[in-house]
Amino acid sequence: MSNWKIAPQEMPPQWFTKAIANYHPDYSHYIAQLLWQRGICDLGSLEPFIDSSQYVPTSGFDGFGQQMKAAIARLEKAWQNQEKVTIWGDFDADGITATSVLWEGLTPFFPMSGQLSYYIPNRLTESHGLNQQGLETLAQAGVTLVITCDTGSTNLEEIRQAKTWGIDVIVTDHHTLPAEDPEVVAILNPKYLNETHPLYHLSGVAVAYKLVESLYSSFPEIPKQSAEELLDLVAIGLVADLVKLQGDCRYLAQKGIKKLAKQRENPTRPGVAELLKLCKKVGDRPMDISFGLGPRINAISRIQGDASFAVELLTSREEKTCQRLAQETDIANSRRKQLQKETENAVKKQIEKIDLSTTGVIVLADPEWHPGVLGLVAGQIAQAYARPTILLNLYQGEDGVTLARGSARSLQEIDLYDLLHSQLHLLERFGGHPFAAGLSIKAENLPLFREAINQQFRQKYGNLELEPTVNIDLTVTVEELGETLFQAIKLLEPYGMGNPTPHLLLKNCWFSEIKNKNIQDNRGKTVNYIRTAFKICDETNPKGFSGIWWGHRQEDLPENQYCDAVVELDFNSNTFNFNNKIDYYHVRLIDVKPANGQPDHQESLHSKSVLLLDQRQENIDHKHLDTHQPIIKLENCPRSWRELSQGIRSGVKNQSAVALAYSSPLRSSPTESWKTLLGIALYLQRTEKSVTRQALKEKLQCSEKVLQWGLKALRSVGFVIDGEDSIKVSGELNSDCLDNDDVQNFLEAIQEEQFRCQYFLEVPLETIKSESNHLYSMPLP
Repeated sequence: MSNWKIAPQEMPPQWFTKAIANYHPDYSHYIAQLLWQRGICDLGSLEPFIDSSQYVPTSGFDGFGQQMKAAIARLEKAWQNQEKVTIWGDFDADGITATSVLWEGLTPFFPMSGQLSYYIPNRLTESHGLNQQGLETLAQAGVTLVITCDTGSTNLEEIRQAKTWGIDVIVTDHHTLPAEDPEVVAILNPKYLNETHPLYHLSGVAVAYKLVESLYSSFPEIPKQSAEELLDLVAIGLVADLVKLQGDCRYLAQKGIKKLAKQRENPTRPGVAELLKLCKKVGDRPMDISFGLGPRINAISRIQGDASFAVELLTSREEKTCQRLAQETDIANSRRKQLQKETENAVKKQIEKIDLSTTGVIVLADPEWHPGVLGLVAGQIAQAYARPTILLNLYQGEDGVTLARGSARSLQEIDLYDLLHSQLHLLERFGGHPFAAGLSIKAENLPLFREAINQQFRQKYGNLELEPTVNIDLTVTVEELGETLFQAIKLLEPYGMGNPTPHLLLKNCWFSEIKNKNIQDNRGKTVNYIRTAFKICDETNPKGFSGIWWGHRQEDLPENQYCDAVVELDFNSNTFNFNNKIDYYHVRLIDVKPANGQPDHQESLHSKSVLLLDQRQENIDHKHLDTHQPIIKLENCPRSWRELSQGIRSGVKNQSAVALAYSSPLRSSPTESWKTLLGIALYLQRTEKSVTRQALKEKLQCSEKVLQWGLKALRSVGFVIDGEDSIKVSGELNSDCLDNDDVQNFLEAIQEEQFRCQYFLEVPLETIKSESNHLYSMPLP
């Protein structure tokens, strides 16, 4: 079971919350809390974080200095001498988009047919990085300059060999640095920079972009378009590669996503537009990349090996060609999903035979596992079991020796690259970074490798708790889920490493209308990949809010039992269809546990009934009623169906009849309620005393929701509100003007609640009985 870690619920200063309210007035206290937790604690960092127009980007020359100057000089020489130039890319989404950026960005300087080309290794037959066979082929074709992207930093021997064949190399990469400097014209790798440098976290495509941007600024008369026209491709690679979206990375992603969002309506890249259409995304959110475009681009090489056509898909302007390639890409992604699920199940069966108490690094191999999905599955297993995971495919090499080749993934602060490097003497090849790597090893060395890397792990991380952890940012209610909260949280986008999608905790909730089904590809063919849909409910919203749980069956969710759930709030502009009802907003379930202090099993109310008596208009003495049941009287007028449900459920629990015996409460006007609240705040501020929330609600005759509006209004007129159950007030009143937006919201909330009370005073008993179906769907307390 996962360990849930709730972020400290520290209350940021009032001035900080007010500054955020300028960007989005609703739920500004939640956004302030999220940003404060993530280290955005001053206006100087807040403004450029939220608004990309306030950020000053760093030029490639400022970041890479002499290395960038050397790269530009060599490109100028190749351009003037009409040399043959090849872009050596990589087969993942970052490498594909980096190749596409260089291919499109360099074309104005090398316009002749055959002068500029690109080479992408085959994922299933080659590995990441340069290889001598490919370089020799390029040398024979007359290529004199190779520009790598998203690869090449550690290919010291291959670069030396290329030099003997007359090939110069410019490396653009972001992976781990080599032990010695490679013999290259220039190496543009942000890992040479300080970790606080705004370019330090650039991915491969972002480094490639900085090269093009610098080239364009050096020769502005050559290109016919701005380098910024490439930013949609940059955003795809940045988000898909899971780098930290800090500094220039965040800026480039923000700008690129805005450009990407225009592709569906005004496509300048028909391939990208078609991919967005197939994955039913708009392109205006990072999720559209991480759950839509990125997996599809990656799927090409995972399933087919050769991903060369992906560059044409992203850069071609031929609509029919792009439609055909996009369809082929989408089919590959459907196949990838099925293989990934099958492999995940097979891996978990092997893990059942392992003693995890003595295992720090999971190392497994099988000849049946498809090598194209091992990295994805390794990532899933690493998160699920809280251990670095290495998954390998066994195959027979040309010399008859059995080899194991695959992928490794890590988590938390465990440096996987360092662990693998400690076993370099056992490996045939390996490369990567602290969280992800690829490797190959002779099968006969696997037992020794497994034991040695676990021993190394125990020495370095022996005190680390190895249990899955779910980080939680905020605690909310089901009633708060929806458009307003989503738009507030959206201020933090784009999400990525260092700025993850906020995890929301829903306490004492339950699930209803649970159904699962296999998804279908664009041809209507069923894919063996489960998605479970549900309604998540709590006492603030018994009817529920739509949600999905990927990769899980309906049996995995307890129905009508109290639970605590961790979710992500999401939006799908193409709509989320739940039981033939269109829901634009929904949650993605991350994890679920039985609620603390609640029984593991609750009896459903569907089989229960309660006798409802109407005593609202007349004070009927229940002794004269023809019933032997005890009677519970509801004497406080409800403000919502939730409040009414509490009384009805009490009747079910105690096998009592329920009498609606409330009358219309004597209420002040909304303006008088505000004056009352203001007077209480001034008294508390002057006396430094405190008041309970319950006492405030009784004094104002309002609900918790209206009280929240009231406290927000107090903050907006200058008060500082501290505490949860016991509230203290400080600060100074700067205005009691009723024109204040937050004050108006409070007045409207009071008025709406009074209207609701009147409704529940007059609503026919038969309507209440018919609504009981919804009330009975709630679990018993």
